[in-house]
Amino acid sequence: MAPDTDSPRSDDRDLRFGFSTRVSLTPRILFVNIFALALLAFGFFYLDSYRSRIVDSRIAQASREVRLIAEAIAAVPQGQRDVLALRLAHDTGTRLRLYDAKGTLLGDTRALGLKNFVLVDPDKEDTGQRIARFLDAMIDTVVNAARAPLYRERNAGLDWPDVRTARDTHTAPATVWRAPDRTPVITAAAQLPGGGVVMTTVNARDITRTVRIERFRLSVVLLITALLSILLSLFLARTIVRPMRQLARAAVRVRLGRAREVVVPRLPERRDEIGLLARALSDMSLALRARIDAIEAFAADVTHEMKNPLASLRSAVEGLTTVKQPELQEKLLSIVRDDVHRLDRLITDIAEASRLDAQLSRAKFEPVDIGAMLAGLIATREERGVERGVRFRFDRQGNQRMVVLGEGARLERVFENLIENALSFSPDDGLIAISAGRSDDMLEVRVEDEGPGVPEEAREQVFTRFQSLRPEDEAFGKHSGLGLAIAKTIVEGHQGTIVVEARQDRMRGARFVVRLPLSRR
Repeated sequence: MAPDTDSPRSDDRDLRFGFSTRVSLTPRILFVNIFALALLAFGFFYLDSYRSRIVDSRIAQASREVRLIAEAIAAVPQGQRDVLALRLAHDTGTRLRLYDAKGTLLGDTRALGLKNFVLVDPDKEDTGQRIARFLDAMIDTVVNAARAPLYRERNAGLDWPDVRTARDTHTAPATVWRAPDRTPVITAAAQLPGGGVVMTTVNARDITRTVRIERFRLSVVLLITALLSILLSLFLARTIVRPMRQLARAAVRVRLGRAREVVVPRLPERRDEIGLLARALSDMSLALRARIDAIEAFAADVTHEMKNPLASLRSAVEGLTTVKQPELQEKLLSIVRDDVHRLDRLITDIAEASRLDAQLSRAKFEPVDIGAMLAGLIATREERGVERGVRFRFDRQGNQRMVVLGEGARLERVFENLIENALSFSPDDGLIAISAGRSDDMLEVRVEDEGPGVPEEAREQVFTRFQSLRPEDEAFGKHSGLGLAIAKTIVEGHQGTIVVEARQDRMRGARFVVRLPLSRR
């Protein structure tokens, strides 16, 4: 039998790794992307600075050599200067030229037969040299290297900047030029006694050759770096792409809803962002399934709750068609009115309960003074009149600030429901005590009555939809059983809690406690 690759156990096996998964993904991705680029950029700038150091060294060398050559030529008689110039040019690998103070050429080792300075024609080079020259130009562009002027022969000695500077300042200046094949040409000049100038010229191809060798070595390093980057990319593909694909497949199964119990891999051994995502998706799927179950249960409860008034209404309507006595007809019409009012109240509460979560998620919370709200609610209720002589008492801790962030109308509905609930359970001439005060960074509101209280085993049940413990003498259907459930939803939507407790003064009755976070504004 072929293995079930879509099973949760197979997914967990597929996503198990033998290497550590405790390092965050962000450093891994940054390391892979920056590592190769940093090496590449460093290599470019390193080669440019390396070449610059070599050129600077050769310029200093050329200045020293031309100064020594000038001293040597000045030390021999005029007739022996050509022989000495040829020997010095041969030993130093340079072309020597002698000029008088007016820049007239007096001697040239090339004219004397020594052709040790010959520029290469780039059009006659082989393909390898052309590629190397193209790479030189490309790297110089990338690193923005300074471009030396093109070397050209000058007719007069004073056309050379080195000759003019040496004659005027008695120094030994040197200049770097660029040959047609992009190799450096270095010229240097020094003054002779009597005003003449000696100039040396050398085509330093060895500098370019050395840089190209270093570039080849750097290419090897970059190749190794590229291979490492590929391996690291595969590593990231294994740590990111594969688990993401597994999680995506699980999410698709959840969306299609083909299996009620879709298990999303939680990857408990991972401590990075993928592990957090896996656990978040798993929790989300569990919450979604719980929400679906709650909706199904809510729909079943709605159906059950509406059947009773509808059955009563149908029976009364059918009875009206057969009953002829006015007294019975009036009684049946009263039942119809009560059932219609009950259905209207039930439908209104159901609609509000079903919309609460979505409305609270979109609500814009503003500062609400709970102390002022409670005082207003109690005053309004007393103005309308309180049945059975029930009294209210509002205890407020001094002038403490009791402001929370929330939606005022919704929070008002919470305390209205609690007050109505306390009224319905209070005995004749009973007292409803409402108190509000601060507890650390929370606002605590207590609503206490003198009714029968709530049994300990039913204290969670009273907040369940359509679950209600009503007074025995209350008319059936007067409440929908959604008031406390709506209050709980609103309070939790404001990051608060609501519980029912026994009164701490050992008196008979129930205490509802609402805790809401205080505003810091």
